Parts: sequence; C-alpha cells; structure tokens
Amino acid sequence: MSVVSLLNVSVLNNPAPFTAPYEFEITFECVEQLKSDLEWKLTYVGSATSSEHDQELDSLLVGPIPVGVNKFVFEAGPPNLTRIPNNEILGVTVILLTCSYDGREFVRVGYYVNNEYTDEALINEPPAKPVIDKVRRNILAEKPRVTRFAIKWDSEESAPAEFPPDQPDADLANDDEDAYGAGEDDEEVEEEGVKAEGEDAEMEGADDTAGPKDDASDAGSEDLEAESSGSDDEEDEEEIEGEANGDDDMEMDEAGGSKQLPAHNPDVMVN
Repeated sequence: MSVVSLLNVSVLNNPAPFTAPYEFEITFECVEQLKSDLEWKLTYVGSATSSEHDQELDSLLVGPIPVGVNKFVFEAGPPNLTRIPNNEILGVTVILLTCSYDGREFVRVGYYVNNEYTDEALINEPPAKPVIDKVRRNILAEKPRVTRFAIKWDSEESAPAEFPPDQPDADLANDDEDAYGAGEDDEEVEEEGVKAEGEDAEMEGADDTAGPKDDASDAGSEDLEAESSGSDDEEDEEEIEGEANGDDDMEMDEAGGSKQLPAHNPDVMVN
C-alpha cells in the first residue's frame, strides 16, 4: 500500500498565455509519518521526437508531512523557448507532474497541452518564427493520465516484492525425484501409462465442441511518453474520468476543478 496517495490535482489558470506560469492545486493524503520530504517536479516535453528538448520547469520540496489530508499550490514558470525547436512550439505537447520520495518516483500525472494562436490572421498564415505573445496554451485538464509506481518508503516491509524472485542456486539443487514418486514399482508405472493412453484415445474420439476463437485483442493503454513505461517498479496506469475505486486510486472531477475535501486540512510547510 502506498503511504502517500494523490487525491486531486486542479489546474488553476487554464487556458492561459504561453508565457504565463503553470499553477496546480495539489491534494494528497499521507497515512504514516514520513522521515523525508516529498519532491514535486513539473517537466515540459519540448519535442515529440527527442527527449533532449525536455526541460524541468520547477521542483519543490514539501515537508514535513503531517498524517492526514494535505493541500498546497505548486507554481512553475513557462518553458525556455531557446530549448524548443521552432517547428514544435505550436501544436500538441505534454507536461508531466511527478512526485518522488527519497529519490524514488511513486506517481506521475501527464497532461496534453495545445499551444495555438489566438489571432485569426496568424492562424491562417502562421509566420516561420512563432509570435509568442499571441500564443495561448490550453491544458486538457479533464483527461489526465495517472501512473503509480510501487516503491520502498521508510521501512523494508514497504518495499515491493521482486518478480520473478532471485533464485541463484536453482541450477545447483538436486532433482526432486524422491518427491515425485521415484522408485515406484515398474508395474505401477506401466499401469498408469496404459490408463493414460486409454484416456487419450477416448478424448481423441470425442466431437470438437469448442466454438470459433475470437480474433479480438485487448486494447493497450495509451502512453503519453514512450520512455515513461520503462520502469522496473510495479506500476498501475489509469485515465481518470469521474470516480475511481480502491485505496490507491485518485479522484478527480470531470472539469479538472476543485472538489470538496475532508474537513481535516493541516498546513504543509513548503521549502
């Protein structure tokens, strides 16, 4: 079970000019006293073809964390235009809001962002170099993609189990002949073999009653970033739409706005 659960993220200024800061109201719950702070980061994906244009807009340490429901506002500046190719400033991109504990990321929220002109003339005839003062960003706040990772918290008991488990001496172990009837009379083995053959023959003569196989395949979940799926930790992805179920699930309202929270809202110190 996760010690910290993300309950809600609200985008406070949306839509907004491209050069405006990003503002998020974040609500989370902590069920145990933590020794370290939580580190929140906001990353802007500058290019769909290369991660070298990604840039961390801001990071924030939050703590000490009291047990219960906590809320704070995370503000980050706009991206540096010199690090984004001119042909990728306009159009759809992605921002990633992540939280880590002791250097281990345990939750990631991704949003699509559409950067577009507000001037009709620029929409019809966009210049080679974007006019940033006329660009507006619109975050698709009602469709976040949430990914959770199982991590170790303060105790060893909280560490996720390895899968598959390490078995370094498996090849050196003796065969399990004694446990599986080794040394039985040859007569008994032969009798069992005859019985098995008889059963097989009977099955072969039966009519095939199985229906045609379905060619339909399960639809895979959509990744915001290809590199986001390369984690060794156990992860759980979901697209939040309405209510979510389970202790580790997050509840966001459809419009991305604030929702009514429990009455207990202790202050959180932001470093």
